[in-house]
Amino acid sequence: MMDFSTWIAFTAASLVLSAAPGPDNLFVLAQSAVYGKKAGLIVVLGLCTGLVINTLAAALGIAALVAAFPALFWAIRLAGAVYLFHLAVMAWRHAASGHTGTGCTPLSGAALWRRGLIMNLTNPKVQIFFLAFFPQFVNAGTEGLALAGQMLLQGVTFIGVTALVFGAVAWGAGTMADRLRSPAFQTWLGRCSAIIFALLAIFTLTT
Repeated sequence: MMDFSTWIAFTAASLVLSAAPGPDNLFVLAQSAVYGKKAGLIVVLGLCTGLVINTLAAALGIAALVAAFPALFWAIRLAGAVYLFHLAVMAWRHAASGHTGTGCTPLSGAALWRRGLIMNLTNPKVQIFFLAFFPQFVNAGTEGLALAGQMLLQGVTFIGVTALVFGAVAWGAGTMADRLRSPAFQTWLGRCSAIIFALLAIFTLTT
């Protein structure tokens, strides 16, 4: 079982890593700015659902299997990049037509949740990150079910920290956008969102 001091160190490291700019929090920022804080929080829920699946994959050894097959790893990355390019095109079209944010047909909660889930699951680097980061805080000599149990505890902790940080990003970005909402500002937000999605797609393929 992970001792308390190690758990505190892991929690602090998770907080720093969650707050650092990256694809997931930029995705939350863009969605919250365009669709509002409630939509952003639903996207965060989808991302965290993906983290649950990735935690189980790491604990059960599935993530290691993905890492061992470059072709599978690249297939997942390509799927993620294609999805992000698709979102970029949609965001740009909405901005060009003047139908962004509250002015367009609102996305359902399920659609927003699905966006967050797909964003997380099509980023195999999350799985690789778990495989590289989690073992640094595992007690020496731990293996088998004890190892899986410690990784599950780490996963739950990481998900909790991520939910708090990303939730704050969604709330802040959505609140600010609501106060500045206007047709011109919405168009600008939509185009910025499209550019962010396109850059994230490129980042997914090239890093």
